[in-house]
Amino acid sequence: MKLLCGAALLLLFCAAACAQQSSCICEKNKRVTNCRPLNGSCWCDSVGSGVSVNCGTLTSKCLLMKAEMTGSKSGRREKPKDAFENTDGLYDPECENTGVFKAKQCNGTTCWCVNTAGVRRTDKHDADLKCNRLVRTTWIIIEMKHAERNAPLTTESLNKFFKETITSRYMLDGRYISNVLYEKPYITIDLKQDSSDKSSGDVDIADVAYYFEKDVKGDSIFHNNNGLNISIDNEELHFEKTVVYYVDEIAPEFSMKSLTAGLIAVIVVVIVAIVAGIVVLVLTRRRKGKYVKAEIKEMNEMHRGLNA
Repeated sequence: MKLLCGAALLLLFCAAACAQQSSCICEKNKRVTNCRPLNGSCWCDSVGSGVSVNCGTLTSKCLLMKAEMTGSKSGRREKPKDAFENTDGLYDPECENTGVFKAKQCNGTTCWCVNTAGVRRTDKHDADLKCNRLVRTTWIIIEMKHAERNAPLTTESLNKFFKETITSRYMLDGRYISNVLYEKPYITIDLKQDSSDKSSGDVDIADVAYYFEKDVKGDSIFHNNNGLNISIDNEELHFEKTVVYYVDEIAPEFSMKSLTAGLIAVIVVVIVAIVAGIVVLVLTRRRKGKYVKAEIKEMNEMHRGLNA
């Protein structure tokens, strides 16, 4: 009986050990499934696409967006306000097997072209739209506005924190961090990466910016929502607004049709105000002219009366 119990315990221990060996945790991506160790790294299937990703590095932005849309199909569809600001928000992207965005993205019968960051760079057209190639985003500008704080930030501490964080947490080579600028209350981080400079093993600046933005906004992609604690000069830093801008190697192809309804409304109001001002000016001058003529006529009559 004791031998049977011992054998049963041994089997349970072996089963648990095997199960532990056949699974792993993807520390850099919480939106994965079917994780398993392979050649010393943890590999998992990205949710929504099933593409295998190496958890030892950042997952591509396209696969992350795909996974996020799988969990929630209520993506924001705001219209763009700036050529390089991602105001379209979240959408369900089409990705290549390598994880990069397909140059042409569609939502039903409406299609548009995107850059390597997945940001729309053309007007929206029908399904006949041609996107010849995926245009590379070579410069990403991350602009953050921090809340009021007790002490002013020191430029040296700010530079050191963000450069060390981006290189260690997001695995970006330091040569791609071109600038960290502080103009109270704005912090601007410039990431530049030409296709000629990027090595095959380097993470892409578009992926880094996406991870960073999610961290700052409290929706970390890392396992267990392990968010980013931004503390500079022993004081935690909070942000009121974060905006990411994208600069492509080829200029975007927007037309006047891409103007938002709000901008068009502002233009209309300005035009109406100008027209109204002109009308008031003309009427005022006419009334003034009539008043002057009447005054001259009365003076002439008074002179004639005196002369008589």
